[in-house]
Amino acid sequence: MVNKSRKAIEMLYRDKCTIVEYQSIKDYITKRTNNKEIVVLEKQPCKLSYKNITSVTDGIVAKLEQVIKLFISPNISIKAGSKLIITNQNNVTKEYVRSGESAIYPNHQEVILEMFKDKA
Repeated sequence: MVNKSRKAIEMLYRDKCTIVEYQSIKDYITKRTNNKEIVVLEKQPCKLSYKNITSVTDGIVAKLEQVIKLFISPNISIKAGSKLIITNQNNVTKEYVRSGESAIYPNHQEVILEMFKDKA
């Protein structure tokens, strides 16, 4: 049973997340094993949060960095290297990759994301 505080947090989830993992799939005709993108979860409610961090060195602004954090149910397993396709409430879709370990709390989990860079 989901408690009241978790329900309250999940009411803030306006975005949708699709999780894609790379899995080894064997082609039984060619007998080759290749890594393929497999969708393991679709349209999971979530929320993206953006935070800009400025580092200053000797009074000069040296670097502006953006931290992208995903808030999602603590019951969801997101493996390292998974691609996350997030569609926000304005129907804008962007691709991210999980960066680091998730912080899992009783009512939610927080996952730091990076923009997905294709292997071109």
